[in-house]
Amino acid sequence: MEQSLAIVVGFVAVLSLLLSPKAQSDAAFFKGLSPTGEQPGLLILVFSQVTTWIFARSLLNAAILGFYYGLWGTLAYAAYYLSFLTGAKIIDSVRFRHGFNSIQAFLDHRFGAWGTRCYNFVIGIRLVSEIFANILVIGILFGVAGSSAYMFAVIAFAVVTLVYSMLGGLHASLRTDLMQMVLFLVVLVILTVWVISSGNATVGHLLFKPFNISDPGPILLVVALLQVWSYPMHDPVMMDRGFLADRETTRKSFLHAAWISVLCIILFGSSGVIAGSQALSGEAMNAVLLRILGDVPMLLFNITLVVSAMSTLDSTLSSSAKLVVVDMKWANPSVNNGRISMALFMLMGLLGVFLGNKDLFSAVALSGTASLYLAPVIFFSLWGGKTNIPVWSYLATFMLALAGALLYFVESAGHTQLLGEYHKYTKLLAISVVILMLGCLFFWIGLMKDRSKEPEKNLMEATWS
Repeated sequence: MEQSLAIVVGFVAVLSLLLSPKAQSDAAFFKGLSPTGEQPGLLILVFSQVTTWIFARSLLNAAILGFYYGLWGTLAYAAYYLSFLTGAKIIDSVRFRHGFNSIQAFLDHRFGAWGTRCYNFVIGIRLVSEIFANILVIGILFGVAGSSAYMFAVIAFAVVTLVYSMLGGLHASLRTDLMQMVLFLVVLVILTVWVISSGNATVGHLLFKPFNISDPGPILLVVALLQVWSYPMHDPVMMDRGFLADRETTRKSFLHAAWISVLCIILFGSSGVIAGSQALSGEAMNAVLLRILGDVPMLLFNITLVVSAMSTLDSTLSSSAKLVVVDMKWANPSVNNGRISMALFMLMGLLGVFLGNKDLFSAVALSGTASLYLAPVIFFSLWGGKTNIPVWSYLATFMLALAGALLYFVESAGHTQLLGEYHKYTKLLAISVVILMLGCLFFWIGLMKDRSKEPEKNLMEATWS
């Protein structure tokens, strides 16, 4: 099966290279414009949104959560894709209500240099974690961690994706996303039909875990519904695609991406649910799927992971280049500097694979928890239109969210037991609630203090006039 999967990887890689024209301008490399200066259309934008957010890690997480926690675990992960709905509202407010051309420009206007520093720090970590996690999935598919097959798969996959990403930048990413999404959908439909026809997709198998609000699956679903308000704003891949087309095309692309993504995640995650319902004691998910479905469905299962990993990686690299060169302005906005940035981010991602944490969900939970510092920004400054929130409120919320993310990491990894012996998702829920409540409190106090100074300001203005 590894040989068949390698052939598929090679085919997708060659096709991606052929579809990646060399970028001739900064607009093509960083803004995704065609050689004639045209913006991407609705279909390309929708498919690009979906395929870049249905990462290999996401598919595997949805299946694993279904395997351990039943349908509720898969639904919990699918709930994160409601981020497209809140993301659409965020983009519409930033671009068309407030008139900014990037999230960084909005934060700089509201909170100065600290606004962009904190944000760039969080999304920088997000980008590296995306590269690391998707490459890690590829390595796992081809061999045991540390084996020669594992090392070769990781390095080869990274090099091929980096080459065609460096060639065409965001324009190439959009073109390859369309092809990769079509291939992904075809394979997913075949896999779904195969699973249904095998007789394993019964109601009994899908509902083998009854709903209990205190179980990890439903608790994680609540966590997702809390984090979904801020999660899209900290994802540069999604946000970058919100600044490429006109208002109506952008709005429709987010709305269609939402339902398509949720459906795809549920369909794929259901394989994990079915495996969990028939697993023997101590049996791994892949072993169960192989036993009940056979070699061909498992090959299709793995192909979807490979295609989604490649589509996510090229988009992540494009956003990495834009972050360093355009948003942070660490280098002149040239194509060559963008390519250098891509190479550096890929190197950091590879270091994470060989040296970092191997828990796939830890990356999404960490970044999702850290992103909660943006929720008060969205509620008060973006949607509420408040321009007088003090910087200390922003920084206090940022430090709180960062501390919460680190606390969850050490608690879930078993390094500490400061929050007791509860399940890690129960701890994540408690941490998320505290960050949201205190963060909004910090913003409200800052707003009230500024209002209390208004009579003094008016008196001073009257005196000087």
